[in-house]
Amino acid sequence: MSDPVTSAFAPFSAPRGGVYVVFVGASLKPGPIPQKYLARAADQIAKAAKAANFLGKSLTFMDLLAPSGIDCERLLVIGVERDKEKKTTDFAELGGFALGKIGKSKNATVAFAAPDGEWDADAAADFMLGAHLRAYRFDKYKTKVKPEDRPQPLHLTIDVANVAGAQAAAGARKAVASGVELARNLVNEPPNVLFPVEFAARASELKKLGVQIDVLDEKAMSKLGMGSLLGVGQGSSRESRVVIMRWNGAGNKKAKSVAFVGKGVCFDTGGISIKSAAGMEDMKGDMAGAACVTGLMQALASRKAKVNAIGAIGLVENMPGGDAIRPSDILTSMSGQTIEIINTDAEGRLVLADVLWYVQDKYKPVFMVDLATLTGAILVALGVEQAGLFSNNDELAARLVEAGLATGEKVWRMPLSKAYDKIIDSKFADVKNAGGRHAGAITAAQFLQRFVNDVPWAHLDIAGVGMASPSTEINQSWGSGWGVRLLDRLVADHYEK
Repeated sequence: MSDPVTSAFAPFSAPRGGVYVVFVGASLKPGPIPQKYLARAADQIAKAAKAANFLGKSLTFMDLLAPSGIDCERLLVIGVERDKEKKTTDFAELGGFALGKIGKSKNATVAFAAPDGEWDADAAADFMLGAHLRAYRFDKYKTKVKPEDRPQPLHLTIDVANVAGAQAAAGARKAVASGVELARNLVNEPPNVLFPVEFAARASELKKLGVQIDVLDEKAMSKLGMGSLLGVGQGSSRESRVVIMRWNGAGNKKAKSVAFVGKGVCFDTGGISIKSAAGMEDMKGDMAGAACVTGLMQALASRKAKVNAIGAIGLVENMPGGDAIRPSDILTSMSGQTIEIINTDAEGRLVLADVLWYVQDKYKPVFMVDLATLTGAILVALGVEQAGLFSNNDELAARLVEAGLATGEKVWRMPLSKAYDKIIDSKFADVKNAGGRHAGAITAAQFLQRFVNDVPWAHLDIAGVGMASPSTEINQSWGSGWGVRLLDRLVADHYEK
């Protein structure tokens, strides 16, 4: 578990040894500012490009070893020529790509200049963010790592035109990176280490950043009537917890809070409706929603976000013990609504039902966004490229879509309709927790909607993106930390005062 990269911004200068990184487009000429340091190498770039059929296209590269006339061990030439479909450069993605090609070198300098002009300070900060996200590793339990496989410390210098601007912009990015790292760490931990009480303890460490923490134990939850959440955890020997994290950063301390709610099933066997053995080990990641909310709260507190924010996570284990809930049991939620259990593997919505009700009732937030690895149905619908978005509020949904496009953590809006409620109507209770195969992701969202009243609300089904998603230029980890950047951007763009 490490990020072996240290980074700094500096004025443009001659190469400093190690790896020297430049960017080119179709002309194969580096940006105008560092070009004077590369005059003697320009012919080498052109000749090598011709030999390798390198055209300078976005996220392609060419590596020149021990180039003549330039003081570096390697000249790494990265293409940034965009195609028609990609209208803007994703600088975080570019930073991750560059870090991957730098490899195990101990020293690298990036001449951060566009082939056709200068990139701004925000772009440089995003590039740095991407490099750090790419460098993340989770190897704390490996005891026999070969020396050649150990991560090597890398000092990364990013030469920019506006050093002070880049440094100022980088502060918020570093805070976000720390939040993503925390979320990834939590998802990657094994379930015998990160059970509900331990998760609550780790979330409580945010106190050192000024986050107020309230932990509800089972006695407190029982007193509140959280029978839905407690029902999920009653088959486990490990106690359940709810953690409320509050960051009060708005100038007006009485300003209403924005709220984020995360599903935290620290391990999900499926309960009595037990899952098949194949792939069950992945169910340690069924708390990715809670991990995201915890990482987000760290990011907001670390960058001193000017917002009042609540992060609420419901932490349970779903185990098939002698006291476990059974299909046909009826639970009474905190809202007073009764829930018939059809399938004990539809447990995440039972956890969220009580936490959503608690948050909307106690805090009256501006909005609530919940995140949950909730359904396999969303994987069938959207694969692993986007999260499913369900919302009762068009403005909130539009802002989430916008933030997704800006960060690359994309969401796709799915329908909600009273017609789907019929599928989860129960003969014996107010609602049943599963409605069969048809529209599984939608009926799960319809279930949750019954516990939010009129508060603007969005549900993000992150089953395809929160864990075991494909590697990207900025994420090589099993636990992706998906959602921290998305929701931080949502807050920064629309809700800070």
